[in-house]
Amino acid sequence: MNLKVPIIYVKLKLENGFKRSITFNFTDDIALEDAFTSHAKAHEFGDITWYPSKHTAVYRHDDRVSINTKGDGTNDFLGFQSNPIVVAKSTRASEKSLEKMKNMKGKCAMASTFIGYKKLVANGLKNNLIFTGYPVIGRQGKMQTSGSCLYSSSSDIVNACAWDPRIGGLFFYESTAIFSADTFKDFIRDVKKLRDLNPDNFCGVDIYNGILIRFIKASTAYLGQPVDSVVVDFNYYRADEATTPKLNQDVMEEVEQMAFFKYNARPHWAKNRKIAFSKVHKKYKNFNSFMAAKTKMDPQNIFSSEWTNELLFGSKGEDYDGCALEGECMCSEDRHCSPTNGYFCLSGYVYKEARVCRYAQSSLS
Repeated sequence: MNLKVPIIYVKLKLENGFKRSITFNFTDDIALEDAFTSHAKAHEFGDITWYPSKHTAVYRHDDRVSINTKGDGTNDFLGFQSNPIVVAKSTRASEKSLEKMKNMKGKCAMASTFIGYKKLVANGLKNNLIFTGYPVIGRQGKMQTSGSCLYSSSSDIVNACAWDPRIGGLFFYESTAIFSADTFKDFIRDVKKLRDLNPDNFCGVDIYNGILIRFIKASTAYLGQPVDSVVVDFNYYRADEATTPKLNQDVMEEVEQMAFFKYNARPHWAKNRKIAFSKVHKKYKNFNSFMAAKTKMDPQNIFSSEWTNELLFGSKGEDYDGCALEGECMCSEDRHCSPTNGYFCLSGYVYKEARVCRYAQSSLS
């Protein structure tokens, strides 16, 4: 096959080396919806980690400093560290057991333990070999890249990354929604309303990394963000079997639908369940230009797949028994959930238009 490959020119720009100074400030989340804008403006690399069940916001004060500033710190993020395999497996087994027993108090105890440890060790920041206090100052290359899993040996039979599929460790969803800054405040307020109905319902997300809030600048790229934006990431438990409903599944589904449907957030292209890409083409004004460029640069669809085509063209969702459990559809009938396990398709608590799979005695609950 004789294919004509277009020539692409990329222009790179180097900048002088620098260091970064990082401090995590654990505080109450009461002013979060008002403080996120000023925090983003005040700190070049700042972000916020929100633990809703604990009413806690962790503001990351992260700024560049001179290359001559004293400090040789590293960012060895806890979630990306290599851990003893027995620890990863036991953590997974504990969470599966709590899910099976519908034990929210147990999940909340687990979340409290994890958050407390993260605070103690600065979530993996190290001044040298260990964390000894703030600020942690180090070279950009060591502070931006995070996690010693990057350097772990694949032949190590004792330690591994916690999510390594070979060891039966952590298994979770990751949802990422990208908001225009002017809508994000109302989204936070709605999530707080949902949280305040029962804070324990958010312990499952706080076991992982809570709700991570980041900031990105507007881009001229066809599928880039058209305006300065706020990015929200949250991880939560995923069952081994797609047909198994999850504890507080309805809460995560309501947050998900609130983000993508009520506030028209844009999905991260690699981190979401299929439902997040519904009508995605309408969320980018240059979408048609992107598709034209894609056709021109890849006329044989070598870099495409059934999955990417389904997302790009906005999947209408699947329709089969249990399709909502994995985010393949938004439920409209009880059969889309798991009625035999007591999960029925019901309306959201705060976002009434949401349709979620909730554990109830009957569909009339």
